[in-house]
Amino acid sequence: MAKEFLFKGKTIEELQKLSTEEFAQIVDSRAKRSLKRNQNKKLDKKIEKAMKVKETGREPKPIRTHFRDTIIIPKMIGLKFAIYNGKEFEVKEIIPEMISHYLGELVLTRKRLMHGKAGIGATKSSTAITARK
Repeated sequence: MAKEFLFKGKTIEELQKLSTEEFAQIVDSRAKRSLKRNQNKKLDKKIEKAMKVKETGREPKPIRTHFRDTIIIPKMIGLKFAIYNGKEFEVKEIIPEMISHYLGELVLTRKRLMHGKAGIGATKSSTAITARK
C-alpha cells in the first residue's frame, strides 16, 4: 500500500481547501514572502480556467508560462504547465511532491555538458560537447 503524501502534516485534500494566504502561513519564509508579494493575477486566471475545464471531465491544455519564479501551490496539482526554458516550452505535470518549489526548478535552462575526444586539427579547448536531446 502506498504511503499517503503529507505536506507539513496536512493531506492534499486539506491543502487544496486552504486559500493562498493560509497556505503561505505553513511554507518556509522565502516561499511565504514570495506568495505574499508576487501574486500573478494572469496566471491565477489561467489556473482557475483550467480547473473549471478539468471539473467537466476534459483534459485542459497545458498552461504556457514564462513565470519561472512562481511557487507551486496546492490548487496547481494535476495540471500541466508548459514552462519556458529560454528556448522552448517544456510540458511538466504538477504532482504533490512539487508543492512549495518553483516552476523554474522543474525545467533546466542549460544543456548537460559531455566531454569527448578532440577531432583532427582541434585544439584542446574544444573537447566539450553539448548533449543532444
